[in-house]
Amino acid sequence: MSTGPLIVLVGPMGSGKSTVGALLAERLSAPYRDTDADIVAAEGREISDIFVEDGEEYFRALEREAVRAAVAEHTGVLALGGGAVLDAGTRALLTGLPVAYLSMDVEEAVRRVGLNTARPLLAVNPRRQWRELMEARRPLYTEVARVVVATDDKTPEEVADAVLDALELKKK
Repeated sequence: MSTGPLIVLVGPMGSGKSTVGALLAERLSAPYRDTDADIVAAEGREISDIFVEDGEEYFRALEREAVRAAVAEHTGVLALGGGAVLDAGTRALLTGLPVAYLSMDVEEAVRRVGLNTARPLLAVNPRRQWRELMEARRPLYTEVARVVVATDDKTPEEVADAVLDALELKKK
């Protein structure tokens, strides 16, 4: 029996990793885990508060450890935070795993999350910052992904179906 997650979801904030991840877990009769939720639970505060109070570097250290633990322990569907792929060690951990990159364009991001200031990296000029983040991260998402699933104009159910089809996993 293989170890490690059945599916790992990566992609930008608002791409639907949490929603699609929960649907995939349900369809595969598998547990669901989100590394951002792990960090919030461990720290007892929201990610935006961690950024403001302790800075991005501190958060990224928490994120590296959360991803390492989840990849080692979790056997279901795993969603990673949008910036987890920035770490070379994290990218190395994902090598060989069934990683799906949920992609979307800036217009879809605006529609879904409104690019609001609750997202700490988008506090000033959110459209430009989102584009800059994606320019830096898109090659990293692509590097770790076995499959890329565009989420633009798709329901979470359609995205979940596309991930299962792309990874050739059976629906229950």
